[in-house]
Amino acid sequence: MINSMSRRIIFFFPVFLLCLTLSAQEVSDYEKAKAEIVQTFGIFPTMFEVFPQHALPGAWDNFKQLQSPDNAIPPKYRELIQLAVAAQIPCDYCIYFHIASAKAFGASDDEIKEAIAHGATTRHWSMILQGNQVDLEEFKSEFDAMMKFMSENSQE
Repeated sequence: MINSMSRRIIFFFPVFLLCLTLSAQEVSDYEKAKAEIVQTFGIFPTMFEVFPQHALPGAWDNFKQLQSPDNAIPPKYRELIQLAVAAQIPCDYCIYFHIASAKAFGASDDEIKEAIAHGATTRHWSMILQGNQVDLEEFKSEFDAMMKFMSENSQE
């Protein structure tokens, strides 16, 4: 019995120490992410505060990467795309955020209205196609034929 107990202690003690080490690392990574967020925004916004602490460092890294100036899509257009999606969901938080961000990156009121209209148009035709159960392969074939026709008949 004592031998069995000793084996359990020998097995579980390193596991326990590993858990403590990982837990300390998570706190450290969390505090680092929190400090970067405060340094970036001047506050620790609720949207990050309500996120699970153990997952915040990864979410913050993802947020930074998607907002990077090195991305292929310029910031103004990223914000207009996200605004169109936010308006369709709809999400009042996201709409507010992306309108303000789009304007900060130079989007005009007309560009904002047009982005929302494009989102609405996409949703409209999606409903028509999905609701009428149009065959996807037939749709693709027709679309490819339309693109070929327009390409061949364009005036360059």
